[in-house]
Amino acid sequence: MGNAKSERLLSLDAFRGITIAGMILVNNPGTWNYVYPALEHAKWNGITPTDLIFPFFIFIVGVATSFSLSKRKQRGDDKKKLALQILRRAAIIFLLGIFMAAFPDFNFATVRIPGVLQRIAVVYLVTSLLYLKVSIKSLGVTSAVILLLYWAIMTLVPVPGVGYANLEPSTNLGAWLDRLVFGKHIWYYTKTWDPEGLLSTLPALSTAIFGIMTGEWLRKPELEKTTRTVWMFFWGNVGLVLGTVWDIWFPINKNLWTSSYVVFTAGMALQFLGMCYWLIDVKGFTRWSKPFVVYGMNAIAVYFLSGIVERALYIPKVTDQAGQLVDLRVYLYNVLFSSWLPGFNASLAWALMYVIFWLGIMWILYTKKIFIKV
Repeated sequence: MGNAKSERLLSLDAFRGITIAGMILVNNPGTWNYVYPALEHAKWNGITPTDLIFPFFIFIVGVATSFSLSKRKQRGDDKKKLALQILRRAAIIFLLGIFMAAFPDFNFATVRIPGVLQRIAVVYLVTSLLYLKVSIKSLGVTSAVILLLYWAIMTLVPVPGVGYANLEPSTNLGAWLDRLVFGKHIWYYTKTWDPEGLLSTLPALSTAIFGIMTGEWLRKPELEKTTRTVWMFFWGNVGLVLGTVWDIWFPINKNLWTSSYVVFTAGMALQFLGMCYWLIDVKGFTRWSKPFVVYGMNAIAVYFLSGIVERALYIPKVTDQAGQLVDLRVYLYNVLFSSWLPGFNASLAWALMYVIFWLGIMWILYTKKIFIKV
């Protein structure tokens, strides 16, 4: 734990908070039987607002990497010491992800190894080390090579046991590799592929690199804030157009984290960050952003804790009004919402309540200047 630094990019904290609040919202409906389409992931190809959340967070990780490591890099700090700090942080985030996957049963025979925090940890580790070692120009080239290479691998390399390259859920090369490497330790819902699989983590590196490049742009002292904003919107639109065009040959797909998806979501992230930057850092309109800044200052902590508490609510058993023994989570949902609201609205109301509940917890920490870091 520690105190917040006096100099921060407030718009980045707000953008991070919006993203985390969105993540909690879509991860915690009252029931998965009633979820509005916009709050669900695309079934396969295509994109919904929900599909923007995870790449936004990885993009933000990239921007934050630029801000947190740039001064130490320029100062000539011991790179070995910095690398060890990066490794330590990545290891903690990865282990938190494993803990979330295992809780509450801790069945390590089938515990899921890939996951959201695990991917964040790997991407943060690789891109941060690259940032320490190479120039921004080299990082940009690396990102382009990764996206083109991934496109070629996924569309040209025959899948063992299938005999041809394809982009179908269970028979694509990434799914084959996940089964080969992880075995039973993949997403229980599919059993044959994982949305945070091994191969699709490769293009996720490019998402973070786009964030690093944005961070470097925002840190240029010679540029006026308005100029920075204009260029964020410009490159954001370029990303949207390129991603949409690339979709023709390599469909936008969150589960495969396709190259078109990377470019499109990076473009959208630039639009969102550009809007936050314009409103907060350029025009000084900050009141609306306070709840999101509160979320953004403890982003990893609130994601982890909200996921653990959600699962913990299924452990206690209580007797409902019909005399049946049910999970506490089910009982609360029925009493508070589903008993008087229609299905979709009841499910959404629970999710909104959960977001507000954690906002209250994070606000207490924020007021006391407690910021949980890893």
